[in-house]
Amino acid sequence: MHYGEILIADCANGVGIRVSLFVSGCTNHCKGCFQPQTWDFNYGMEYTQETEDFIISEVSKPYYQGLTILGGEPMEPENQRELVKLIRRMRKECPDKDIWVYSGFIVNEDLIPGGRKYTEVTDEILGNIDILVDGKFEEDLKDISLKFRGSRNQRIIDMKKSKEKGQLVLSDLNK
Repeated sequence: MHYGEILIADCANGVGIRVSLFVSGCTNHCKGCFQPQTWDFNYGMEYTQETEDFIISEVSKPYYQGLTILGGEPMEPENQRELVKLIRRMRKECPDKDIWVYSGFIVNEDLIPGGRKYTEVTDEILGNIDILVDGKFEEDLKDISLKFRGSRNQRIIDMKKSKEKGQLVLSDLNK
């Protein structure tokens, strides 16, 4: 897996001050994408153990609320298999921090068993994150007044409440 950037002290991609990892590789190719260079799976730097150690060390600091993973496309199968390791480690070493994931894929279509981007680790990822922002960026639905998303079709899903209730629960941040 490759990544384009790691932002520290990011406040644009989730609630609070965050560490944000922008992974490389995306097959969605949304018109108007703010980082089309990340569509290339080989864009940027190789994700290594040292990269992961840096992320964990940084997000462990008391002023961070959590980690955001976006891209590119974190839920591409090629990225899921590496990111599940980071998410496992976050849950073990930083249990008080939250995890947000942004995906252009629709959770209840593309990321379910039999869905086009479902892998052997998809359920583990989705079961261990707090917030999923799903849906492609749609340029004709762009709305700069929205919190934490770029277009009106995108949903901010509370994954913990969704798991508890057995159905998708939208976050209050959608309002």
